[in-house]
Amino acid sequence: MNRPAIPFLNLRAAHDPIRAELLQAIGEVIDSNAFAGGPYVAKFETEFAAFCGSSHCVASGNGTDALWLPLLALGVGPGDEVITVSHTFIASAEAISYCGAKPVFIDIDETTFTMDPAKLEAAITPRTKAIIPVHLYGQMADMDAILAIANRHGIPVIEDACQAHGATYKGRKAGTLGIAGAFSFYPGKNLGALGEAGGTTTNDPELARKMATLRDHGQRTKYFHSMVGWNARMDGIQAAALSIKLRTLAQGNQARRQHARLYSELLHCTSGVATPQVATYGNPVFHLYVIRVADRDGLLKTLGERGVHCGIHYPRPVHLQEAYAFLGYQPGSLPVTERVAREILSLPMFPELTPEQITVVVRELKALLATATPVAA
Repeated sequence: MNRPAIPFLNLRAAHDPIRAELLQAIGEVIDSNAFAGGPYVAKFETEFAAFCGSSHCVASGNGTDALWLPLLALGVGPGDEVITVSHTFIASAEAISYCGAKPVFIDIDETTFTMDPAKLEAAITPRTKAIIPVHLYGQMADMDAILAIANRHGIPVIEDACQAHGATYKGRKAGTLGIAGAFSFYPGKNLGALGEAGGTTTNDPELARKMATLRDHGQRTKYFHSMVGWNARMDGIQAAALSIKLRTLAQGNQARRQHARLYSELLHCTSGVATPQVATYGNPVFHLYVIRVADRDGLLKTLGERGVHCGIHYPRPVHLQEAYAFLGYQPGSLPVTERVAREILSLPMFPELTPEQITVVVRELKALLATATPVAA
């Protein structure tokens, strides 16, 4: 049977309508020679801070830098601990490691796939210097509960909002509840650059100043270095492209929400699949639409053979990665995280996805689920 292929992500569909505008912006950057930092970056910082409702945005080279810089600016270093989750992309932990600190992983809430506040307090020690909840798949973590515990212990909270551009928690946007919020503008994100880029929001002017200094080799004035920094600057071409794409971010997020509603409606009461649950406190932006199924790997393979391209985010939790074996975590250490990692499947999700494509995805999935073992909703 000849089936049309449905991509997991279609960046060309996002870029073709604005190709001429992007090329013009790139030409303007070339004409102005504003390649590393400069006015285009400053313009985007102002725009993105306004979008988030934050006082400051410090643009950087990528999302990992965006996580690393606030940790450095807060003085996190060797001997310190930072609590986060293992069900995330490894960059959440790498930023901690590159400060010389130790990642401490806690389990997730099985409904939202985000940090379980009930597990947080027991993980705090005198060495805990920060907490990083991850707003995974575009849904925010339970920030009131997390902040209450953090504030009681005097520990700053940095939001990993790399998948949550525009998501809200009780009306407040991601990146504005903790002391800082880190965003990735990797091309496939809700707001994606034409390459690598990141940014950190904060309402703390001193923290913003330190991050801006650290990202530029520790200098505020050229060739006069007040601290040991790094090259974590955003380039002008990325900033110019992001300014253009920011104008349609809210529209794209709304399209993702509509796609998610249609997926959930079509999959309602389907045996063998658990659909995403939206927390009552927030409005997610569905960077990904992630279901749970029993025979995940088999479904992934067979759906691909049928032209429906899906993904897994993420197949192996960070605490069980070879890179973090030295921390001593064993299988069973984080049971919810490990169970979820075995069952999650990311269905195609991007703003330009059509209802007809979603219908095909669900039709093919249901056909395969008929013989699958159900998972608990």
